[in-house]
Amino acid sequence: MLDLKLAMYIDFPIYMKPGVLVTCADDIEVYSIGQNDSIKFDKCGFTALAHPSSLAIGTTHGVFVLEPTTETAQLELEYRTCHRFLHKPSIEEMHTFGAVCKTSQNFLKYSSRENYSILRSDSEFVYTDSTYYFDQQTAKVLLALFNQMGGIHCEIDAYGDFLQALGPGASSEYTRNLANVSKEEPQLVAIREKIFFLLKGTPLNIIALNNSRFYHIGTTQEYLFNFTSNPDLRAELNLLFEAFCISLSAAKESGNAVCVIHSIIESGCSVASGTVIEYSRLGRNVSVGNNTIISGCWINHQAVLPPNCFLHSICVKVDGKSGFVTIAFSIDDNLKKSVDCTSKINLLQFFGVPLTNCLEKWGLSDSKCFSEDTKCMSLWNAHLFPLCTSLPDSVMATLKMVNALQNSKTFQLAEEDKLLSVEESIFLKDVVTMLKFREELCEEIGMQLQKLTYL
Repeated sequence: MLDLKLAMYIDFPIYMKPGVLVTCADDIEVYSIGQNDSIKFDKCGFTALAHPSSLAIGTTHGVFVLEPTTETAQLELEYRTCHRFLHKPSIEEMHTFGAVCKTSQNFLKYSSRENYSILRSDSEFVYTDSTYYFDQQTAKVLLALFNQMGGIHCEIDAYGDFLQALGPGASSEYTRNLANVSKEEPQLVAIREKIFFLLKGTPLNIIALNNSRFYHIGTTQEYLFNFTSNPDLRAELNLLFEAFCISLSAAKESGNAVCVIHSIIESGCSVASGTVIEYSRLGRNVSVGNNTIISGCWINHQAVLPPNCFLHSICVKVDGKSGFVTIAFSIDDNLKKSVDCTSKINLLQFFGVPLTNCLEKWGLSDSKCFSEDTKCMSLWNAHLFPLCTSLPDSVMATLKMVNALQNSKTFQLAEEDKLLSVEESIFLKDVVTMLKFREELCEEIGMQLQKLTYL
């Protein structure tokens, strides 16, 4: 994704003053501008790209409330100013704060095919966020605040907590809204308020890309759809179904394609349709269900992966030693849903099974699954996944747990097994060892591809 972003933004530095560019790893933007136009990041304060989107899309993204303009024509590229930024607003809030715009025939002339199906003549739309920039002086101001506080020890959103402070219509009300926070910290509101008053009055400049498309791949369903089923994204970026891989398995079901990225799939491995496999190695006698994501895994034993599954291996460092954890979820599981006490954890579902039933099948107690001081209990911070000494062992341990649920069997975890949550695994991740696995995979793929060219 980093390579893709660098390719898409290759022209930005030409018209960019010294500063910082912020972008996300879970979205792809494609756009078209006039032959003599250029995207310039040369103003003081913040400058953000904006894309016309339906109001429904606006409820899950940032939305710009633009200052009125006297221009009647809507061009492919427009430079505007923002009055206020709304973070994941309701449709009612978009109307209340004046974020909703009306299409025109001139606008539709520039709209892409997908946008045209959403934004018909006289229909309503909003401008949503993607990438933004702030200049060097603003960066120095933020750095000074960071040094003054001695670091930041709570979750600060680079979009919600920065952009909501900008523009003449900004309000500090958001600083007390904890709806989209994954972990509440006592100092969060105070730090948000400091950022708000520090940035208050800073301009938010808008680059409206009226002939653009915004692809969000941040959920498992979006990821699978865009890389296996979406012909538009594939055509626009010339994406391949198989990229730098050894895919010897002929057992791929017809229908939606299988997307294989930087992986080795050995002969005898069965992969169902609508599946994405990335940075992984699958041996013979492995059966993968449809609509499944496999990332960073090494499966060298007979294994069955259920359909609609997300499987991802992470190298972690615990007490100075490297180990491996493989996390698994159904693509329909809600990792954000939380409860406030152990008596309610049956409301959390793992692969469609109440978590209390899962713990019973695995021989786990509530106290081992959640720490005593945990206030909000969710799949995100539940200690479910065994820490193992090798990558293949970690995959098999997690798959045995999942298969026990699928086959209505029991799988007893040992009392001495150390279990980690997704939250802990990310915090403890050992990136160097993870990259080493990818490098070794890259070398082997390269050698095998070289041999194939001589056959």
